[in-house]
Amino acid sequence: MPWWIWILIGLVLLGVEMVTPGFFLFFFGIAALVIGAMVAFGVGGPEWAQWLLFSAISLVSLLVFRGPLVAWMRSQELVSPVDTLQGEVATPLEDLSPGAVGKAELRGTAWTVQNGDKRTLTKGQRCRVYRVEGLTLWIQAE
Repeated sequence: MPWWIWILIGLVLLGVEMVTPGFFLFFFGIAALVIGAMVAFGVGGPEWAQWLLFSAISLVSLLVFRGPLVAWMRSQELVSPVDTLQGEVATPLEDLSPGAVGKAELRGTAWTVQNGDKRTLTKGQRCRVYRVEGLTLWIQAE
């Protein structure tokens, strides 16, 4: 098969990878580009060998590199700001008996909180956020 067809196949696969989830076609696109370069330099061999090499490069690179690359990309994701509220100090805006739901001030904003302590929390008392469930903060006395 001519080298430019392999290059075209590789570019199409890489383009399709950009609009689909999963991170699989990337490896097939790279393998097609590698085969295209090999054929262009005259080391591609017969067509059956090109297809065999394309399959081998695609599958080996998929199995070897996909896991580490996905893990690396996920490590680059930003942490949601709500998750950083755990461990912060909040002050109840009203008295809260054990298990009660009310409001507390945290970072200048009123939040829905639930008293996770066994004691009553008083208005203005310093409390620590120990769990975040959706938009509800679970607090207990420091």
